[in-house]
Amino acid sequence: MGKRRGGRELLRGLSKKQKKHLREFGEQHPFHDKVPGRPEATQVCELSDSSDKSSAESDSETEVEQVSVYHKLLATLKTSPESESEEEEEDESESEAEGSETEMDSEGSLEIREADGGEDQNDVPEQEEATDMAEQMLSQQQADGIDTSCDPSHGVIEEFTDVKHESEFSLETNFMEEESGDCNADKRDGSSSQAFSEDPFKQHMDKELDEKDVEKMSTLPKTSSQSQWPRLGQVTFSSTLEKAKTSKADKEVDVKQLYLHKPLESTWPKVNKQFLSSVNKPSDAFFTPLQRELFCIMNTYRDLFYPERNALTNGEEIRHAYCLHALNHVLKANSQVLSNNAKKRNQKPGTDNDDHRDQGLTRPKVLMIVPFRECALRIVHLFISLLEVNDKRKIDVSNKKRFKGEFGSDPEEKPPNLKRPEDYEAVFAGNIDDHFRIGVAILQKSMRLYAPFYSSDIIIASPLGMRTVIGAEGEKKRDFDFLSSIEILIIDQADIYLMQNWEHVLHLMKHMNLLPLDSHGVDFSRVRMLNLNNWCRYYRQTLLFSALQDPQVNSVFNKHCFNYMGQVAVRNVPLSGSISHVVVQLPHVFRRLEAESLTSVIDTRFQFFIDKVLPEYRDAIMSHTLIYIPSYFDYVRLRNYFKKEELNFTHICEYTKKAGVCRARRFFLKGEKQFLLFTERFHFYKRYTIKGIRNLIFYELPTYSHFYSEICNMMKATDNGVDATWTCTVLYSKYDAQKLAAVVGIERAAQMLQSKKNVHLFVTGESG
Repeated sequence: MGKRRGGRELLRGLSKKQKKHLREFGEQHPFHDKVPGRPEATQVCELSDSSDKSSAESDSETEVEQVSVYHKLLATLKTSPESESEEEEEDESESEAEGSETEMDSEGSLEIREADGGEDQNDVPEQEEATDMAEQMLSQQQADGIDTSCDPSHGVIEEFTDVKHESEFSLETNFMEEESGDCNADKRDGSSSQAFSEDPFKQHMDKELDEKDVEKMSTLPKTSSQSQWPRLGQVTFSSTLEKAKTSKADKEVDVKQLYLHKPLESTWPKVNKQFLSSVNKPSDAFFTPLQRELFCIMNTYRDLFYPERNALTNGEEIRHAYCLHALNHVLKANSQVLSNNAKKRNQKPGTDNDDHRDQGLTRPKVLMIVPFRECALRIVHLFISLLEVNDKRKIDVSNKKRFKGEFGSDPEEKPPNLKRPEDYEAVFAGNIDDHFRIGVAILQKSMRLYAPFYSSDIIIASPLGMRTVIGAEGEKKRDFDFLSSIEILIIDQADIYLMQNWEHVLHLMKHMNLLPLDSHGVDFSRVRMLNLNNWCRYYRQTLLFSALQDPQVNSVFNKHCFNYMGQVAVRNVPLSGSISHVVVQLPHVFRRLEAESLTSVIDTRFQFFIDKVLPEYRDAIMSHTLIYIPSYFDYVRLRNYFKKEELNFTHICEYTKKAGVCRARRFFLKGEKQFLLFTERFHFYKRYTIKGIRNLIFYELPTYSHFYSEICNMMKATDNGVDATWTCTVLYSKYDAQKLAAVVGIERAAQMLQSKKNVHLFVTGESG
């Protein structure tokens, strides 16, 4: 009764916003926590809560700004069937368009009121609700045996004591013998020092670099060599420390040579059997050909860049492979700590042993960057499947219900009548919220979701989720110490971040493996020397998966990966190009512009467009002209120029409201507007069919090569007779070599870039 009375008294001191957060998440918002008492206890509680947050309800200016821009864009993807069908109707009236705009405005104002904490709500019912919720929480926590003494909302004690889950998942207070049979077997197997020393994990982490090696990696260029693999194709090996050695793909996999942690040997074949066909040889009963070659590289702890990930075909295969590698690494690392805990406990007091250095400065070992909550959901389900040996031995997963609620999706939310390409459906399946982060702790036969970052082994997050917790220089509420000892960084679907905000990825890379600003209670006698020397970046393995070759993605791999083991990149060249998928009869005119440098190409392109290209299309005869613009900044520049010149145009970008999109599409179809400015990100997020295109201008080559054929094939969506004359003009420079090769093929691209002629013509279609 005393605890319930104490809970009521605490609730009286909460603001409306705090009560709202308490109802929704069952805990106080970390930024509103009361922190009286000893600084040590306060510091630990504050860190665990703030790192744990996956909600976007922070009061920081950064988060509010991101919600206002990005979440409104992503929220439009989850619309009702009625509103989506209205968007698809081309003959919608002006009054309906204005009505939908008014409706959207009212929805927007409603969202703002809700975000402000619901100030219009009555105080008394809210207080009663919150009181009931607090009482339920207290009784539930007592039933579960959870120690709430460290929570500031339950009063302050003299010293911080771990709650039940904290002690269960603490690496420092658990021992190997507490684990069940499989791990004991692993311990027995690990007693053979020779076998253990051949383990790639042990070899990689125990390698001792000296200052000369570090200096070489910082100054000397990399040497590279190439090899042809059966499934991956052309593979480039590069290294600084020693001459890059090309390794051959293993035709058959001996599971013992992979040194999988014991539970994974039995669970992996079951989890992966959906990808294995009956054609596979008995010796290949573990991996598909692609997985086998990728995992062979991952298991050597080299950096890997694979730019041929496809959400439709091999995306899940790749996800399974890197989840196996990440979990294998974490289980081995934790087993090593638990084993050394037992050795330390048994050793005589007063004897110092330097062999027990087995940890980093902070606990998180693996960081997985994925674009949407659905991806995080699939990864966690994979982890659970890989840890469950059989149906009788289920692992204990804490906070599973909350996780399903926040990361799952309702199938009824998605309108069934929308027609989108298959690749779009694959990318935007499930919960597509892009602001999240979650810590996962794995120990013995249990998993803890929503673990505080400093008690987590694996962190799964989006670039935006990382950006808001890392913060910017000068902000008070920021934290990036948990990134100090990351040993494996996995960036999946990197191409999608080009459509979100690539700056978030660069910001994250700049804060990887820096020395922490606080000790966070680490036992320095157990910290590896590589971490104490601040050399963790030279041991970090980076796995980068993308759907395309892009200079910005390449730059991250080349400039932010320092692994002493070297780098492996798949570098296949496109032979045909996406222009071969254009089915309409259409002349494609490629016009090369000469730019002196990469920085000047933006201004050169704009000047070339307004001087050479636009005058040809100003005539009224050249109506129905769509201008495809990949960069939002170029779009704003052209829009301002068109307004200044008073040209007859309309425009659609990713921030255009539904009503504005409907009006623009109708004006363009009927010919009331001569030009339509159209951004790539709008096409990426919506994939509408734009009807009425007769003339097409690619201001720059598309980021995704298949968008080229998609946009060109939109011309057939309008039935305006056989006499229709269609045109397509493409601007490119020598700095667009990769994009050009993806559209026209590598041989043609080479000829076009080296040719003295600046104009090249291709004709597609039946008579082409």
